[in-house]
Amino acid sequence: MMKNLIYYLILLLTIFSCKPKENMVYMEKEKNIAESKIKQVVFYGTHIQSGDVLDIKVTAFDENAVRPFNLYSMNNATNPEQVILGQVEQIAPQGYLVDNEGYIYFPVLGKLYIKGMTLAQLRADIEKRLFTYLSDPLVSIKQLNFNVTVLGEVKKPGQYTNPSDKITILQALGLAGDMTDFGNRTNVKLIREEEGVSKTYVIDFTDKNITNSPYYYIQQNDVLYVEPDLIKKKTANVDPNRNLIFQVGGIALGVATLLISLLR
Repeated sequence: MMKNLIYYLILLLTIFSCKPKENMVYMEKEKNIAESKIKQVVFYGTHIQSGDVLDIKVTAFDENAVRPFNLYSMNNATNPEQVILGQVEQIAPQGYLVDNEGYIYFPVLGKLYIKGMTLAQLRADIEKRLFTYLSDPLVSIKQLNFNVTVLGEVKKPGQYTNPSDKITILQALGLAGDMTDFGNRTNVKLIREEEGVSKTYVIDFTDKNITNSPYYYIQQNDVLYVEPDLIKKKTANVDPNRNLIFQVGGIALGVATLLISLLR
């Protein structure tokens, strides 16, 4: 009787230990059967938020004419408080900081409300304003502090600053070193602030049509949270000595099996 019980225990341990882990492959499932071809959502640009830092440069054929419209560092300015057309020039080599109300202070043009605009919209708006002063203005804009935070079951959780505002959820995950084996790939949470309200969206990384998701492109200050799968959740809520108990039990089971085979 004891011999049969041991054999049954060994068989059960073998079966459960060999069970494959599910949902480990990205973009494996086809959720929308009617969609036979994978598409990719169009990138329209991220929306400017309070706290963003922007590098804005104005160029034109006449270099002297555009000088009043560009920021200068302390090293390049002969006078840190140089007054240009009644405006005190900003000495901010780090760029333009969008204040809590959504404004920046632009040389000559003054106070501009830019919150909610994309970089392309802001570029067009500034160029339109500059036509009053310049015949051929060309504006280039770059975001200096585009941040995304990746937390949970990833190999390198933390906040990352990307050199470009065009970044996908897959690329953001790559910055954090990919998910661990215990990450739940079917229920990743994207936390995004929209119109001052924090909203949470669920993304399934095993869905083939993820590239067509409206959340495929990251917005400024998005947070990706990879929750643990059921196995990790269960092990996190048990006695930390449980693994030791199983190891000791396994050794005892092995010794008992060996003794039975010797006594046969």
